[in-house]
Amino acid sequence: MIEQYVNDIEFMKIVLASVFCGAAIGLERQIRGKPAGMRTGMLVCLGTAVFVHLGAQLSGPALDPARVLGQVVTGVGFLGAGVMFMREGSVLGVTTAAVIWMLAGIGSAIGLGQYNLGIALALVALFILVGTEWLERSFGALRRGAHAIYNSEIRPRKRSIRSKDHE
Repeated sequence: MIEQYVNDIEFMKIVLASVFCGAAIGLERQIRGKPAGMRTGMLVCLGTAVFVHLGAQLSGPALDPARVLGQVVTGVGFLGAGVMFMREGSVLGVTTAAVIWMLAGIGSAIGLGQYNLGIALALVALFILVGTEWLERSFGALRRGAHAIYNSEIRPRKRSIRSKDHE
């Protein structure tokens, strides 16, 4: 049974393209120490691509392939909501949730056979993630409000050798 899919060039292109795009975005997140790294990126993108691809193959008067896409959107929204949390009056994890949302969009495009669109969206997402980080590092004014709180969480504070535990 698995041979049928391994020999299906179209399905293998979907698998490879979605894993590649998910890995690229996941690598960026993992290098920065963010949640939802490579494993999550690859699995969200691949899972979405597979569900959408299978849904697109449904046919019949009572079947609507667009409903599969709608359910994927709902499920991924739930996943994204799970990575957001509130700390000291600030909501954290919004970018991670948006990345998961984008991974699902990329996977959907690939699952529908739109490989070039999926790869282009992955490149745009990477440009946004890397470019925004560069802008924020270059211009201190972009690190205000919630961004200042978030960035203080990223850079660990130096601890003195003597702490209360050692006294």
